[in-house]
Amino acid sequence: MTNSSTCTETDLKPYYAITYTFILIPGLIGNTLALWVFYGYMKETKRAVIFMINLAIADLSQVLSLPLRIFYYLTGTWEFGGGLCMLCFYLKYVNMYASIYFLVCISVRRYLFLMHPFKFSDCKRICDVYISIAGWVVVCVGCLPFPLLRLHQDAKNTCFVDLPVKEVDLPISIAMMTIGELVGFVTPLLIILYCSWKTILSLKEQNSASHDLGEKKKALKMILTCALVFLICFAPYHISFPLDFFVKTKKIKNGCVQKVISAFHVVALCLASLNSCVDPVIYYFTTDEFRRRLSRQDLQDSIQLHNLSYVRKHSRDVLREDAMDY
Repeated sequence: MTNSSTCTETDLKPYYAITYTFILIPGLIGNTLALWVFYGYMKETKRAVIFMINLAIADLSQVLSLPLRIFYYLTGTWEFGGGLCMLCFYLKYVNMYASIYFLVCISVRRYLFLMHPFKFSDCKRICDVYISIAGWVVVCVGCLPFPLLRLHQDAKNTCFVDLPVKEVDLPISIAMMTIGELVGFVTPLLIILYCSWKTILSLKEQNSASHDLGEKKKALKMILTCALVFLICFAPYHISFPLDFFVKTKKIKNGCVQKVISAFHVVALCLASLNSCVDPVIYYFTTDEFRRRLSRQDLQDSIQLHNLSYVRKHSRDVLREDAMDY
């Protein structure tokens, strides 16, 4: 039997459009709200709030690129120039690996505050700022091979999944894939699992006070949630990515295998993008300050405080203008 009789060609682009449309509104609202909440209680806590802000920024920037992706996958054409295409393509990977980086930072920060409270209680927030800046730099540099391996000039009016891939020698391809998988997925996963394991062990200690036990349970809930999101959103992609790369570079030639891998890669990419609207749910269910900030009374107090601040500022401006007239 031939490949054409056993494997049918399926247009997978509508699945991208449907998934991105589903993610767009919840991701936009959730991450905008998250940034507002984190800014409001940034001075109240040191528990990884800087990393959460950066995670929300990474998610929000990915969400803002979704309308262009939806337009392309619905119409099948790209009318916005090669530069914008490559920028959106590049930012997709920057935002994904930035999310991975800051999920790890959140897990490690909660673990360190829990297991070594006296050592890290005086840790200044500026340290987290420097760690965040370093993370963005490393991620931006590390993701450069993604656009550099694409040849947009040979495919006019196409973008994203339809971009052709440069021919790369098999040993170089394997080396790049191995480094990318180890640094971008395996190592972060091992760190999160280690933090989870050590936190679970600490819960079994007999000499823990009730207050410490409660804090450990909260920390464990946050770390395990990060691990769960990590596995659901990013594990499928890092399984499918090397396979899809070998399909695009014609290293895998069997037609049926190519179609199966391509379909799996679509699902994996959609799950990776789903992270953008899942993270705000993590904040709500694992962070007491987030829930308190979104409570009805606290929300009303925040709005009244904002209005009062605006009235005072407006009054000062009016008085200043009156004084200048005299």
